[in-house]
Amino acid sequence: MVQYKVTVFTGDCLNSTTLNNVFIKLVGTDGESDRTWLMGLKGATSFVIGAVSKFKVSCPTSLGNLVLIELDKQSLPLFPEDAWFCAKVEVKSPEGDIYSFPIYRWIADSKVHRFKDGKGLGNCVVMSWDAYAEKIPHSMKAENPFSLPYEVQFSFTKTTEFLYTASTGLTELKLKGLDNCKKKWDNIDSINRVFCCKKTEISEYVHEHWKEDAFFGYQFLNGVNPILIQCCANLPSNFPVTDDMVFPRGQCSLRDEIKKGNIFLCDYKHLEGVKTNTINGKKQYLMAPLVLLHKAPDDKLMPIAIQLKQTPSDDNPIFLPTDSEYDWLIAKTFVRSADFNEHQLNAHLLRTHLLAEVFAVSLLRNVPMVHPLYKLLKPHTRYTLQINFLARRLLISDTGAFTQFAGSGGEGMFTILQRSVCSLTYSSLCMPDDIAERGLEDVPNFFYRDDGLKVWDIIHRFVQGMLGYYYKSDREVQEDSELQKWILDIFEHGFLSQAETGIPQRFTCVTALAKFVTMVIFTCSAQHAAVNSGQYDYGGWMPNTPISLQLPPPTTKGTTSEATMLATFPDVNVTAQGMATMWLLSKQSSDFVPLGQYPEDHFTEEIPRKILKDFQMELEDLSLVIKARNKRLEVPYTYMDPAEVENSVAI
Repeated sequence: MVQYKVTVFTGDCLNSTTLNNVFIKLVGTDGESDRTWLMGLKGATSFVIGAVSKFKVSCPTSLGNLVLIELDKQSLPLFPEDAWFCAKVEVKSPEGDIYSFPIYRWIADSKVHRFKDGKGLGNCVVMSWDAYAEKIPHSMKAENPFSLPYEVQFSFTKTTEFLYTASTGLTELKLKGLDNCKKKWDNIDSINRVFCCKKTEISEYVHEHWKEDAFFGYQFLNGVNPILIQCCANLPSNFPVTDDMVFPRGQCSLRDEIKKGNIFLCDYKHLEGVKTNTINGKKQYLMAPLVLLHKAPDDKLMPIAIQLKQTPSDDNPIFLPTDSEYDWLIAKTFVRSADFNEHQLNAHLLRTHLLAEVFAVSLLRNVPMVHPLYKLLKPHTRYTLQINFLARRLLISDTGAFTQFAGSGGEGMFTILQRSVCSLTYSSLCMPDDIAERGLEDVPNFFYRDDGLKVWDIIHRFVQGMLGYYYKSDREVQEDSELQKWILDIFEHGFLSQAETGIPQRFTCVTALAKFVTMVIFTCSAQHAAVNSGQYDYGGWMPNTPISLQLPPPTTKGTTSEATMLATFPDVNVTAQGMATMWLLSKQSSDFVPLGQYPEDHFTEEIPRKILKDFQMELEDLSLVIKARNKRLEVPYTYMDPAEVENSVAI
């Protein structure tokens, strides 16, 4: 008889424990063991949370090289079947070889589950696609959060905190009687009744500076929607701005400033003609502005012209900084409201949440858990499927907060999403390409770009190292059927088989694979942080980011006053709901996992472990550099700090 020494590691997730009987079978190239009950000295405590328990499995002869194990568990009489989170199993053979079987999966039934050695290939998760709406990326098919595979569900901590934050945000507002108040605001100071109960350092800065042109321009670079602004090479034909309008003293000309790269454009054309919401029985208004900005000699980005509709006409004036205070302020307010809707639906929902779900579902459907791609990407899918399920139910459903209270809620929301999908390209998802295409390589004080490009480069070096270890030639990539199924599923279900997006339909070389995987990790982590984490910072003070507006913009100059602006702002209850939602979406969970951390020990080989360690050290160094830089800034930019970036789309 020979003996195999088996070590079983139970995970440290809450409720990982099983009191059921656990059985194992070892399968090798020369035979297999009997199904063996894992009963050790610890007895019923062998598989409690965090336990590391050792057992022996006897066989008549050596099984050769081990290729897989079979695990199952059976409930005891009178005891219910429970769910067990097994982290991994290690087996030491009689010859002294150690085999590692990464599990990191919930076993909740009495079926036999097979797991291959960490260097081999295993099984995929059974999951189907669903179409939530026409002409937008597909989603996973799930009846409720509990129908999701155990390994992608929220932890108990995450569930509890998410529900607590959602309830307390509204509770604080309900205590003040604001969430059901359908009245207009009577003065700016009264908005503090909502704002005063939830503040951050940056939201207080916004409160003090929201009217300033320099801060208005700053937000296009370092606010929550830094992906719209572009260098203006030619003035659009539907934006007839003249030198006399923007440079009345003749100090320079548009033509010369455009040549110097000092003129920038923000075009909200996706919002043109969108059907708007009706809130509290009142029609809402959403414009599709064009905004022209000028890089001043002091390197500040200053707005110099705003046209609130796409088609120029006598009743669509071009607003200027030289106009009256409230004409200019209300023009900027309509831009900020447009930016909220553009940001939430394109920059945030589509380009991070929906795409992250596509990447995750395709991974689970097509890539076995011991495949190197699975090991690389699994941490970047954590909680994404459940948070998206909740977003569809709580935010964009018929009764969702966005549908009820945002200017584009309802039919308009899907129009904007569909238009955004049509403009989605592979290059716009790859930060170095996107920055170059928008002509923003040299814009000063662009911290989103500065930090983001550094994070991209660190991720890219990490991915190149990992994939270079597992794929020694382009042919190995071409012949990897799981890999090719993964990208084809993404092309078909995420990008709706549109070749013009530039998304690959198959991988032909290691270089192309590394770039795509870098984009996936960056999208699910750093890019999501950039467009999500600052929502309350910049939107908590409603006048800076109104989620809806309820009067049309002025058609002639000189007719706007403070009273007009207050009547245009959303009602009290809409303001309260918007503030509570942005607080919920910006709040970090206590089980937050920062970028670069791989809590599940999937990598068993020495070289990948070294590459991962180097990756983590590079991220730590960058975090220190960003923190030092931020101490010198009036408005710190923290959203791309690796220590503050969550590993996945988890909120």
